[in-house]
Amino acid sequence: MTQRPYAMFAMSAENVPQVFPPEVLQRLRRSVDIDPALVAEDFTTPDPLLKEALARTEILVTGWGCPRLDTAFLDAAPELRAVLHSAGSVKGLATPELWRRGIAVSSAAVANAVPVAEYTLAMILLAGKDLFAARDRLRAERAFPGWGLVPGIGNHGRRVGVIGASRIGRRVIELLRPFDLRVSLFDPYVDEAGAAELGVCLLDLPELLRTSDVVTIHAPETPETRHLIGPRELSLMPDGAVLINTARGGLLDHDALTAELRAGRLSAILDVTDPEPLPADSPLYDLPNAFITPHLAGSQGNEVARLGLAVVEEAERLAAGHPLAHGIVPSELEHMA
Repeated sequence: MTQRPYAMFAMSAENVPQVFPPEVLQRLRRSVDIDPALVAEDFTTPDPLLKEALARTEILVTGWGCPRLDTAFLDAAPELRAVLHSAGSVKGLATPELWRRGIAVSSAAVANAVPVAEYTLAMILLAGKDLFAARDRLRAERAFPGWGLVPGIGNHGRRVGVIGASRIGRRVIELLRPFDLRVSLFDPYVDEAGAAELGVCLLDLPELLRTSDVVTIHAPETPETRHLIGPRELSLMPDGAVLINTARGGLLDHDALTAELRAGRLSAILDVTDPEPLPADSPLYDLPNAFITPHLAGSQGNEVARLGLAVVEEAERLAAGHPLAHGIVPSELEHMA
């Protein structure tokens, strides 16, 4: 690459000032030559200015709304050497041709894992105190139930099962360490040594479900993991257990979950659903033991600047001749969100 490589944004233009606020953009421009007013939302546009910029782009800074990086795009960008994605998954935009041409690809998934893990931690601790049901009871009765001990609630020694040692799953495990919780993990790609390094007990999926008070899902959605948690798996969970999903809605069989929730046996905290959003007549909206949020666990508001900062740090590494810290190789995509 040149000493100060030419770069271009490729995403929804409205997202650029959110992901790259002034202080982050200023730092980015110290490493690369980039015009924040020139944003590619469509690579097929006849705009000659965009075509000329694309032809000399060495680093493409992508984000939400980026078009797919197919062969036609790559032919129009012969100088491209790296794609720095200011969001999580690259599956929607990356094509095998990127790697065939030796183009480096990086993702800000590690940065986006931070707020998802924080959301998960908060929900685990709040669910342990039965906060959501207690709020509803107080709202309905307008009186304290009394100051006696409430059996079955609390976070001391509560058993938390983590499904998936993804970036988010590992971050959740890290955040859980200061608390008096017993944490177990299911991940077919982690061995006993890896689990020991994470400080968790490695279990198969049925055993994790049987022995967890709270189960939190952090696995990628693939054809193999579609409805990973279905009727049989839900039936293994103990009465009163809580299921949290911040990964992908398709990992969970919603019909089976609805049946368990209607029976009052389990509770669920869902930040993602299938479909998304749920139909207006979905019973999950009204069930008292279902707590649904609108896919907000990931980066929101001032958190998205963390994604831009992750891109800046990668651009600085490239400009200094160093390898990417969060590069992605094709073999990883199968096991990534």
